[in-house]
Amino acid sequence: MKATDYPLVSIVTINFNQTSVTRDLLLSLQNISYPSIEIIVVDNGSRDTSVQSLKQEFPEINLIVTGKNLGFAGGNNVGLKEAKGEYLLLINNDVEVTPGFLEPLVAIFQQESNVGIASPRIVYFDRDELIQYAGAVSINPYTGRGKKLGYLETDTNQYNWVRETELGHGACLLTSRKVMEEVGLLPEVYFLYYEEHDWTEQVKRAGYRVYYVGTSKVYHKESISVGKNNPIKTYYLVRNRLLYLKRNTKGLTQLSSMLFFFGLAMPKDILKLLLRMDFPNLKSYIQGISWHLNH
Repeated sequence: MKATDYPLVSIVTINFNQTSVTRDLLLSLQNISYPSIEIIVVDNGSRDTSVQSLKQEFPEINLIVTGKNLGFAGGNNVGLKEAKGEYLLLINNDVEVTPGFLEPLVAIFQQESNVGIASPRIVYFDRDELIQYAGAVSINPYTGRGKKLGYLETDTNQYNWVRETELGHGACLLTSRKVMEEVGLLPEVYFLYYEEHDWTEQVKRAGYRVYYVGTSKVYHKESISVGKNNPIKTYYLVRNRLLYLKRNTKGLTQLSSMLFFFGLAMPKDILKLLLRMDFPNLKSYIQGISWHLNH
């Protein structure tokens, strides 16, 4: 097949004060075998101008500088609005791809009807081939928690299959222009965390299906942007867990989810933070809950 026979895939990634990390992603994308792509890098209000060096080193990219931090959803939406492709790939800048990762993702859209989202097998970068994602179970409507399949197992190709699943993964997620135009852009109210889960539910309610594509593989450095034990992460995880439940449950299910959170999960989490004397994260946890008093 000629390169022009392949549908255009628009690859959107966000940079935030991580030029060197984004550069590693772009270098890995230079080695992929899929021949029809455009790359959109959205700089989400970085505090320096080093991102401009990416345009010098990779002149083929479309670099968009927002001038402010629009969050995960807002930054990706800026890129999606500029995208020209039939297919749209959202990929974290802390991911590095394997050469043939894109073909299987595109193929599932062309082989199956009503595919809305597809995510590859995601393995932790530099951690002895430990799996982060091999498909997922839906977020529990009572607890607000999901479960990733294969999590922390050593990757021996035991999940090298293509199957329908419940949740894609925001680190690497392919959708189509058709789906985006029908469902809309990512919900920006979340800013960081849970937005792709909420969006996935919107996609499924529109009649589309979600696929795990284990024949595609990428590596994820995870939590480079905010750190693994960062008060910012704590704030958005607790705030958005509640926000997700409020937006995606109703009636008795929603009441039960609130009773579970405030009666069991919240006291348990606060006690853990107190025992660790982790007062910065404790403050952020309380602020995340307090946000809902005004919204």
